[in-house]
Amino acid sequence: MKLAQQVNQPDPEDARRTIESVARASYGRLVAFLSTRTRDVAAAEDALGEALVAALTAWPRDGIPDSPEAWLLTAARRRLVDRARHDRVRAESVPTLELIAGASGEVVAAGPIPDECLQLLFVCAHPAIDPDVHTPLMLQAILGLDAAAIARAFLVSPAAMAQRLVRAKAKIRDAGIAFELPEARELPERLEAVLNAIYAAYASGWEDAAGTDPRARSLAEEAIWLARVLKERLPEEPEVRGLLALMLHCEARRPARRGADGRFVPLSEQEPRLWIASMIEEAEGELAAAAATATARLGRFQIEAAIQSVHAERARSGRTDWSAIAWFYERLVELAPTVGARVGRAAAAAEVQGAAAGLSLLDEIEDRSIGGYQPYWAVRGHLLQTLGRSRDAAEAFDRAIGLAEDDAVRRFLVERRG
Repeated sequence: MKLAQQVNQPDPEDARRTIESVARASYGRLVAFLSTRTRDVAAAEDALGEALVAALTAWPRDGIPDSPEAWLLTAARRRLVDRARHDRVRAESVPTLELIAGASGEVVAAGPIPDECLQLLFVCAHPAIDPDVHTPLMLQAILGLDAAAIARAFLVSPAAMAQRLVRAKAKIRDAGIAFELPEARELPERLEAVLNAIYAAYASGWEDAAGTDPRARSLAEEAIWLARVLKERLPEEPEVRGLLALMLHCEARRPARRGADGRFVPLSEQEPRLWIASMIEEAEGELAAAAATATARLGRFQIEAAIQSVHAERARSGRTDWSAIAWFYERLVELAPTVGARVGRAAAAAEVQGAAAGLSLLDEIEDRSIGGYQPYWAVRGHLLQTLGRSRDAAEAFDRAIGLAEDDAVRRFLVERRG
């Protein structure tokens, strides 16, 4: 396949590493380019997958192309055209795909492949798609994760996850969902769905408090990578930078979440010297850049990042400014009164005004979801214990212990219960 000028035959290992590198850096861009023209994410993924398999044979034999992305794009679009001809699906699709073939040929000749990842991100989080599948769809379409890997992260069977993804992609194709950026009036709501999906991916990886599951850590890293992709394409959206700052602050503390003996270490007891200073510095830079953007709208993720920024200050000052944290939680509850935000506000208020004030705020939460929300019961147990209400505290801790999925967290709560 003479798609580009070849270099001397490389070492097979060099070819494999190049393929892995290109797949990592360009998978989403190539799927986006093909999907925006076919309106068929599944077909684009299949064609690119076949092109990558072909590269594993061709590149060690013929040499690494001067433009690996262009080679893969040309191979993928040929497979799309061949499949349409072979399957005889919708007669009108063949001319369309032949136009794609010509268009991609022009792209190869012109230089860099257009980056349409942003359009694909918005398609993955489209209102017509079940919100529960937004995050898995992004992980597969943009990052190329297989259904089995995504299923493990979301604690469902591979078959169930594969079925959900197939249905979502069929919906995109059959409903004719446009691969285009939302209009200005729709952007805030549509962008929020994208950000929520990325954060859900990070949270799934962050919940591995023990830090022993490499799949969970990988998921957290992929979410940060997605946020970087989004920031590069929407640099003037402050909430994008706020989300990236939030995740970087949290990720910076990962090395301190476990003691040398494997025990869980809560934030208030972590050794700041173990935090990753470079990540904290980057997070602070993103938070400052969010405030300096032309649109400069204060949003949920910026406030949550600001809370983590105050915690990070302990590495320099040796103390935590709970008054500032309590103030930020008040703003967060005004903007996004989730159960998590209200529990955080109660915990911060307890640090500033005393355990009774914090418990009063917990008592105001009437959301039914608190029954299964472990942090609520852990904070409640701590505050009741502080107030000397031992029996009530033990009952709250028992609820928290029963809801804890991580062994290290469970052992920590058992110790606190006493």
